[in-house]
Amino acid sequence: MAQTDAEIVKALDGNARVLQLHSQLTAFMEEHVFPNEARFAAQVAEGPTRWKVLPLMEELKVKARAQRLWNLFLPKSDYGAGLTNLEYAPLCEIMGGSLWAPEVFNCSAPDTGNMDVLVRHGTPEQKRRWLEPLLAGEIRSAFAMTEPTVASSDATNITTQIRRDGDDYVINGHKWWISGALDPRCRLLIVMGKTDAAHPDRHRQQSMILVPRDTPGVTVLRALPVLGFDDAPHGHCEVLFEDVRVPVTNILLGEAAALRSHKGA
Repeated sequence: MAQTDAEIVKALDGNARVLQLHSQLTAFMEEHVFPNEARFAAQVAEGPTRWKVLPLMEELKVKARAQRLWNLFLPKSDYGAGLTNLEYAPLCEIMGGSLWAPEVFNCSAPDTGNMDVLVRHGTPEQKRRWLEPLLAGEIRSAFAMTEPTVASSDATNITTQIRRDGDDYVINGHKWWISGALDPRCRLLIVMGKTDAAHPDRHRQQSMILVPRDTPGVTVLRALPVLGFDDAPHGHCEVLFEDVRVPVTNILLGEAAALRSHKGA
């Protein structure tokens, strides 16, 4: 159930900045998003593919940035709005009034989670190459953890291999339900796999690594519908990694740190 204005004011204890953002977001949704639901659906359906950049989305992103309604996530960070989770929550509720609205404000998954990981654990070069264009909304990304053969909501079960070979890591694995991998702007996949499957601590076997979408051996096999819906132009994909080779500098936070970094520790 949506919060009343009085409940929001009480929860935020008169936080003037967030109340202003709350008012701006509400007005933006009413003026630009809700009236364009049919136009959005029509643009998705147009042309030979449903996996594309929509003119409406790019048009509204320009308007959102002009109103500084951009990158509202990332608590305790030098990037974005610097809001706490409590301050951000009622803004999420507003954006959640439309399935596609969060992207308008550069606040959509999986980019938000990936940007959070890069802010907290990326090297300066990783931030320059990937975080900056993500924050600018110039590219999109995907997070590859879930696998078809194991109950991978428990990340200790994943089987994808990340093997050190000289100055590179070689990745082999099968992933699915990978949100956004068919988006033509997707340039980066953060892949979770095992660098040390024999480690006696099952929580120290996993690592996360940055894989450019166009790396040889990365194959998006298909889009996976959910209850008959493909959720285009975003969607969820089955992805194969076959002898995918990336530099050792692409590892995030070092080997065996995936579960620690994924928790934001």
